[in-house]
Amino acid sequence: MNSPTASTTEESTARIVAPRSSVIESIRGCGLSGLRVNKEDLRRKLSMPKYLRDAIRDSINSKDVDAAVERYRGGNSAGREEASEGPMVVFVNSRSGGRHGPELKERLQQLMGEEQVFDLSDVRPHEFVDYGLGCLEKLAGLGDFCAKDTRDKLRILVAGGDGTVGWVLGSLTELHKQGREPVPPVAVIPLGTGNDLSRSFGWGGSFPFAWKSAVKRSLLRAITGPVCRLDSWHLLISMPSGEVVDPPHSLKPTDECSLDQGLTIEGDLPEKMNCYEGVFYNYFSIGMDAQVAYGFHHLRNEKPYLAQGPISNKLIYSGYTCTQGWFLTPCISDPSLRGLKNIIRMHVKKVNCSEWEQIPVPKSVRAIVALNLHSYASGRNPWGSPKPEYLEKKGFVEAHVDDGLLEIFGLKQGWHASFVMVELISAKHIAQAAAIRLEVRGGEWKDAFMQMDGEPVEATHEQGLLIICRN
Repeated sequence: MNSPTASTTEESTARIVAPRSSVIESIRGCGLSGLRVNKEDLRRKLSMPKYLRDAIRDSINSKDVDAAVERYRGGNSAGREEASEGPMVVFVNSRSGGRHGPELKERLQQLMGEEQVFDLSDVRPHEFVDYGLGCLEKLAGLGDFCAKDTRDKLRILVAGGDGTVGWVLGSLTELHKQGREPVPPVAVIPLGTGNDLSRSFGWGGSFPFAWKSAVKRSLLRAITGPVCRLDSWHLLISMPSGEVVDPPHSLKPTDECSLDQGLTIEGDLPEKMNCYEGVFYNYFSIGMDAQVAYGFHHLRNEKPYLAQGPISNKLIYSGYTCTQGWFLTPCISDPSLRGLKNIIRMHVKKVNCSEWEQIPVPKSVRAIVALNLHSYASGRNPWGSPKPEYLEKKGFVEAHVDDGLLEIFGLKQGWHASFVMVELISAKHIAQAAAIRLEVRGGEWKDAFMQMDGEPVEATHEQGLLIICRN
């Protein structure tokens, strides 16, 4: 799939390169059949002129755009070099999924040069945005037409899981906020376990490492694929006391806790609030599914030898799920094993409506999911494909990735979730909304487990917390 990038026209929309859409065609896109790709031709299409590659590298390494621009100013003064057809930068997460990153990184460097392939353990996406793209923009402003053309044509490829893709997209969103257009579209090589962002845009659920030609075909698709759009969603978490433990890259602390003007909070707000904000593109969830994901994430980090690939990860994940009380709930008072109805109050804003409306949390629901794409938990579609008469009865509309709406559904006990995952039934439909607000009450429930695009989050709190998702 090609993955979203920040919007070129509105902040809530992301741009994605999407070469394929159907299941069969997405398999072809991963290199199981089709045309042969000449290595030298591909390199000419992808590679930037050497002086630009060096300027970007030095700018990032020194974290000084001006010094790098001064050294490479006039590198194409004779006008002999032109931008390639599809200049590209690749980010590789060597820790994603089955940890194939190092092998893939080496192949990509052979195809397009070391300076255009970044390991995320060495170069963060925001560093590339601030210094790498900043260097191209300054050279372009000094009259370097090759640098300008390269900046305008640039595409980005991300080799990693959904969390990695979201991390890169979140950094690129800053370009739109700063008025630095265009925002490069993003493509994906799926290295994660679920790869739902990748599946949604036809790039498949896993990458076939047995075929080296698959890498070349994916690069070619990333150059030529059409650009699609997808909504991005802003998440705000605030609490009077407590903290988010080991937050993912997509969630950052913030001092500006700007709550919705129409938001009614019971009681007085404390003087000090701990706030976090982030962006997600596929889904946000809270409850038992996130608790299981959080435990699996830490198990895999503690015992990396277990993470041998997506299939191994899924088997371990399934086994781990059975130990967390989702299937068999003991008769004890632990609120984390009961329905969310007892501890969460939910409000939504429906489309073209400025007022918050309280929505009751259905009985026995143990996980609430706000879904943007049609892919959750390795390609499942829990929302299903409701018939037009059902949509009309419920006041819903047909779901699309760029409609400005989240599909909110619930998962009950593990047996219900299992039937949903094999698509024998649909999840418990709750609402469609342009914004959702969740108030987690205090009491005994001290730990809130959440997920953002597959990245688990734990929030420890004493007096409850407030979560708002908005377009």
